[in-house]
Order: sequence, then C-alpha cells, then structure tokens
Amino acid sequence: MKKALVFAVCLAAVVISGCRSVQTVDAAHLEQIKEENKMSMEKTYQFIKEAKVYYLATVDGDQPHVRPFGTIHIFEGRLYIQTGRKKNVAKQLLANGKAEIVAMKGNEWIRVTGVLVDDNRREAKASMLEEYEGLKRMYSADDDNTMVLYFKPGTVTAIINSMEKPPVEMKF
Repeated sequence: MKKALVFAVCLAAVVISGCRSVQTVDAAHLEQIKEENKMSMEKTYQFIKEAKVYYLATVDGDQPHVRPFGTIHIFEGRLYIQTGRKKNVAKQLLANGKAEIVAMKGNEWIRVTGVLVDDNRREAKASMLEEYEGLKRMYSADDDNTMVLYFKPGTVTAIINSMEKPPVEMKF
C-alpha cells in the first residue's frame, strides 16, 4: 500500500512539473504570437495610412457595396475605422460585420478581410477624432452619429500583393 501511495505521489509530481513546463512554453509561444499579431496589425495600418484612401466592401442581403474611406486608426491594440451611424454602410455592418478593405500604394495593394465590431465607447470615438481633426466638423465623440468599429482580433487576414513580389500574408 505504501509503495502504491509513493508511486502515485511521484507520478503526480512528474505530471504537475511537466504541466508547468508546458504552461511556460505555451505562455512564451502565446507572447510571441501576440507580438507577431501586433506587428502585422501595425504593418497593415501603416500601408493603409500611407495609401490615404481605401475601399470598404460590405454586403446588403445578397448585394455587395463598395465605397471609399480614409479613416484608419489603432486604439487599445485594435485596428479601427470610422463612419456615420446614420449611413447605409453602418446599417450593413451592424447586420453583417464581415467586411473587406482594399487599398493601393504604388505598385502594391492590400486586401484586409475580417469582422468589424461596433465600439460605442466615448474614448474610442474621441481617439479617432483626435487622429482626424477634420472629422470634428461633422462628428463628435458625444453625438449619436459617430460610429467607430474595430477588426475583431483573430478574424483578420491582410495580404499585400504586388506584380513584382510574392504576396505577404498576415493574420491578427
């Protein structure tokens, strides 16, 4: 009986210590993924910011809609866009958050697909409006019309394409 108990305790100690090392490796790996995601998001942001204009595609029922946009922002580690809540694009995104952005810069273009999520917090709206001062003529962080949306983490794929280079795919 004593041998069985000692064996069980030793086995438990091995399992527990093994689990700790797995958790440590997993935590380090998760930190690396987090850093890669951050770098991918920042590279995506920089490309779109330098392009100045991007085209946002949404869907209304079975009809796609595409329109030009210019707002792109990083706030609290998330990639944001902005629109007016009264616009059709807002209604479409609230009904179906799946969206795609395309922007072109020189001989390269980027396609960003993901799910956009409405963030109605004043802080998120204020941060966007600070980045784009000109929007303050039409929008306010305190009005019911300003709408900021972020790409839901884990749903985003961004691909930079070029006629001269192989595609660069990023996920975040």
